[in-house]
Amino acid sequence: MTTTVPDPSPALTPPRRTPTVSVVVPAHDEARTLGRTLEALRSAARTEVVEVVVVANGCTDDTAAVARAAGATVVELGQASKAAALRAGDRAATTFPRVYLDADIVLTPGTLDALAERLRAAGVLAASPRVRFDTSASSWPVRAFYRAYAELPYVRDGLVGLGVYGLSETGRARFEEFPELTSDDLFVQRLFAEHEKATSEGEFLVAAPRDLRNLLKVRTRTAAGNAQLSRVEHGAGGRAGTEVSGESAIGGPPSFARSTSATSTALARLALGRPRLIPSFAVYTGVTIASRVSARRRQATAWQRDSSTR
Repeated sequence: MTTTVPDPSPALTPPRRTPTVSVVVPAHDEARTLGRTLEALRSAARTEVVEVVVVANGCTDDTAAVARAAGATVVELGQASKAAALRAGDRAATTFPRVYLDADIVLTPGTLDALAERLRAAGVLAASPRVRFDTSASSWPVRAFYRAYAELPYVRDGLVGLGVYGLSETGRARFEEFPELTSDDLFVQRLFAEHEKATSEGEFLVAAPRDLRNLLKVRTRTAAGNAQLSRVEHGAGGRAGTEVSGESAIGGPPSFARSTSATSTALARLALGRPRLIPSFAVYTGVTIASRVSARRRQATAWQRDSSTR
């Protein structure tokens, strides 16, 4: 592993100023998306002094060069592993609050300032902005899926994770190192009770897949990640595709309870009140079932990712 200190001239963190918030960005072959993500951080933080650590893991493209050009501190790993990248980023980062940001996520102006401020509030250990899905370039089935997905209570009411989340120093002390799990954001969600989590002002943008094939890749990865989380608590008998919900006990292990029933109930209620959304709910249900079946069949840790937005 090598760590490169950037040329300070284009730096995201002004020279000789002490950082007030650290941002860790794990990146595997993200040269095409990383520049946009790092550029957005400039306007996302107007008052905070930002330390950005990009961990280029197993890259075969110019991810590291893009990060250096933006002024980030770059850590390079030979292996392609998000968990290893998060651990390395933690070792390189120097301050709190600490934000973990996927390399293809765009924060809107002022969002990082608001997130850091929220994490300094008493009792707040974990926080994230609200999510907005960009489906402008997506096919009808993908748009339909996200119309339904955006109506689910755990998305509509705010959640910690899904591409960006922040931890206070006390919150980060809740666990030792990031485990070898696909869904680090869901793992972090489960470590905190609801009163310890918060939603901050601002939004982060998620580019939705452009077609159904890539949507199924993304959802298969999510289903596989949920299955890993289920096995953490329930042992090898955990089934692929189980959703995660509920509060964990303070100081105890995370609870990965299934929320399939709760999600189905929510969809049924929404369909009764808003029948025009029934086609979207049908697409959501079909994609969810197909991705769970795919996750069971694959029995592999290969990273299923959306290639249509890269």
